Amino acid sequence: MRPPRLRSPLRRRSPLPGPPRPRPRFRWGRRPYIQNSPPEQLLFGGRLKSAWGWAVHEGAPLRTSFWTILRQIPRLVGHTVSLAWRADRAALTVVAIAQLGQAAATVFGLLATNRVLVSLFTAGPTADRIAEALPSLLLVGGAGAVAAVLRAVTFGGTGRLEPKVERLAALTMLTPVIRVEMEHLEQPEFHKILDSGQHGQTAARQLIQHTLGIVESLMALIAVSGVLAVLHPVLLPLLIAVVVPKAWGTVRAARRSYESIQVWIEHVRQQSALRRLLISQQAGPELRVHGAGPFLLEQFDRMGVEAAEEQTKLAHREAGTDLLTSALSGVTAAVTYGLLAWLLTHGHMPLASGATAALALTNGTSGLRRMVTHIHHLYEQSLFMTDLIKARDEATLRAIPVGGTPVPGPPGLIEFDRVSFTYPGRGTPALDSVSLTIRRGQIVALVGVNGSGKTTLSKLLAGLYLPSDGQIRWDGTDVRELDRDQVFDQVALVLQDYQRWPFTARANVAISRPSEIHDPERLETAAALADAHTVVGDLPRGWDTLCEKGYEGGVDLSGGQWQRLALARAYYRRAALLICDEPTSSMDPAAEIAAFQQIRDLAGDGQTVILVTHRLHSVRSADVIYVLDGGRLVEAGDFAALMADEHEGPGLFRELFTLQSEQYRTGAPAVPAQNGSAAADRGDRAGSGAPESTG
Repeated sequence: MRPPRLRSPLRRRSPLPGPPRPRPRFRWGRRPYIQNSPPEQLLFGGRLKSAWGWAVHEGAPLRTSFWTILRQIPRLVGHTVSLAWRADRAALTVVAIAQLGQAAATVFGLLATNRVLVSLFTAGPTADRIAEALPSLLLVGGAGAVAAVLRAVTFGGTGRLEPKVERLAALTMLTPVIRVEMEHLEQPEFHKILDSGQHGQTAARQLIQHTLGIVESLMALIAVSGVLAVLHPVLLPLLIAVVVPKAWGTVRAARRSYESIQVWIEHVRQQSALRRLLISQQAGPELRVHGAGPFLLEQFDRMGVEAAEEQTKLAHREAGTDLLTSALSGVTAAVTYGLLAWLLTHGHMPLASGATAALALTNGTSGLRRMVTHIHHLYEQSLFMTDLIKARDEATLRAIPVGGTPVPGPPGLIEFDRVSFTYPGRGTPALDSVSLTIRRGQIVALVGVNGSGKTTLSKLLAGLYLPSDGQIRWDGTDVRELDRDQVFDQVALVLQDYQRWPFTARANVAISRPSEIHDPERLETAAALADAHTVVGDLPRGWDTLCEKGYEGGVDLSGGQWQRLALARAYYRRAALLICDEPTSSMDPAAEIAAFQQIRDLAGDGQTVILVTHRLHSVRSADVIYVLDGGRLVEAGDFAALMADEHEGPGLFRELFTLQSEQYRTGAPAVPAQNGSAAADRGDRAGSGAPESTG
């Protein structure tokens, strides 16, 4: 019995809605318009256009005339040379000398070639002519050998120079970036600048390559022009007559090829997006259970077929352009060589000089093609390099100031005096005229519904933000006047969105105090305080296990395991002020109770603990509880005072605590969202107008 035939999901194509697509229409200097294909319209609503900062430069050489680009070459070359000079003066000097030597070798080789041809074309026995040409022939070989050695020197010098330039470019941008104020770092527009600037690091390396390519081609052209001028003055205009149409054809072909690439760059993005989804672990369950896999595979195949068809059409048009320009160049070259033949036949030029001129013309036109290509790429990469410079300058302007009033030690008293803070681009303040005090050794709890301002307040306390209005004083000194680096030195963070470093477990913990990162005793103590030993004990290589899945030997940790490492990281820092924002949200109940007990013990040792949490039962032992609502401080006191019937205030803490407690009572009915309670109403409107991290 024959087995059933399996049908490929790619064979049968379900019809998809979409209007008929017109053929691409090319216009010089514009990107051709192409109608969205049905899969693109169905899945993505059209073509994917990247919102990253670097995407603004896609197709820039097509929007700028070649002559405009050409006028900018001296400035671009000067900037690249300046960067290379700062990176490695010796390597740049060696490369420059080697390129000058190559140009000289080219001139010498062509002149020696002329001498060889003169000797061979003279009258007399063949043996005598060869003997006479032999010294010049040896000079030709020597010139070629010298040029080859100098090319190798140039290659080696460039290989030494490029990584140093890239490193220097990266450092010039990243050095100020790591000190940018958080409120600026969180602005989308500034992030676009940084993203585009990162591409400038690679662009700096390529600028070296293309600049040297332009210089090499230009020097070759100059060398050829000099040789032709020596052979016969009229040959120089002949070179121009050949070079101009060749240049136009090369520019036209290069831009047509670049245009072809740009047309389908969005289409390639969509295929890449589907490819990632088809192999994604996260999407895997729905791809299989919902049958989305075969459907997306079919759309991927459709896009591939359409891309191949359109690329074929573009290739035909490009071939037509090349044929036209080659024909024009061929006609010009025929006229040029015809004139050269006339000079030879009428005795205006020796035959040997004519042969040398033909060789020189061939070398000159091939060098020109290389130069045009390098010019296009140099201009494109210079746009990214300009972005790097812009990112560096913007980061410098927005950086945390260096220096200030010294912080003598752990603060005894921190005061918030009518502090307000508004995130850039937001109309509603995240904090509104908040006044409170924090004393050394206290456990201070910040509670409230989502969006009430808890996390924002904790970040202001850590010095990550500065108040929009009001003052934060450390022992009487405004935090704006303090040395911010010394302020940070007094703080340890366990944020709600803590960083999961893709490093070893050891580095994940010890990175909180880089100056003492090799301290095994400190590491073990921090792990014991956070109960992270159980996490490390289960790892295949212990502390040296890589906490990043996808690499050999790497593992992925659960949320609770990551949270214990984050707590250990904060304990390893041994700072005077410990800020914990939802430090146990991913832990099981037993681990959560143990973690809160450890945090309370730390306060007993003189460490000030700021606890931001939704688990209101965990704040019973807090020395003071600050209740926030809509960015304002509405209640303050210890647990007993806030729960007392005679407590003055809106009673928000008691209402939230009671509501949360009801959920844990055995047999208690769930509290409906539409019960009309003030707490439920606040929960519904919490977070409006504030980012997720505002707490």
